Amino acid sequence: MDIAGKLCQLKSELPKNVRLLAVSKFYSESIIMEAYKAGQRIFGENRVQELLPKYEHLPEDIEWHFIGHLQANKVKYIIPFIYTIQSIDSLKLAEIVNREAGKCNRKLRVLLQIHIAQEEQKFGFSYDEAEDLLKAGAWRSMTNLDLSGLMGMATLTDNAAKIHNEFHGLHCFFQRIKNDYFANSSSFNELSMGMSDDYPIAIEEGSTMIRIGSKLFGPR
Repeated sequence: MDIAGKLCQLKSELPKNVRLLAVSKFYSESIIMEAYKAGQRIFGENRVQELLPKYEHLPEDIEWHFIGHLQANKVKYIIPFIYTIQSIDSLKLAEIVNREAGKCNRKLRVLLQIHIAQEEQKFGFSYDEAEDLLKAGAWRSMTNLDLSGLMGMATLTDNAAKIHNEFHGLHCFFQRIKNDYFANSSSFNELSMGMSDDYPIAIEEGSTMIRIGSKLFGPR
């Protein structure tokens, strides 16, 4: 099945409240254009040096999301055009993104990345760290950030019960944070979780956005 066919099939399986982000990292611009021509507009990258030429060469109406660990010294390069940074994993990074967004007169949509996997190499706040950040309230003065939700990656495992548990925990945390800190905010509504190998479980556990790469584009 070609990319257009895979995209159509994937989207037909999704509940109305779940969006598909096409993870285009390591794929060529021509492959991305196949998905674009089939109607896909939301794409995700995790390396600034790979994202920049794609942004310059591909259609302007693509909604680019940054989904990887973002180095502080590279923030300024993507701020003018990035739609969402899903991987805010420290207070320092939030402060830098806020400052650079201010220079561009932008209010930038961001998600807090929560570390839910039992894998040390993955980034993100623990539940306690994220709650401490919100309790402290410094983020409220970051007026160039629109804190719109949470992102998380489950442990890479064949243990479906474990994946369910990790996604369920993140969904419960999302709901509690929304009630405690964003009850009057309509923009705090994104729970980005689920990738090619585990997205059906993520959808069952309340995901609003799945991040699909290899299942759509094939092996990297």
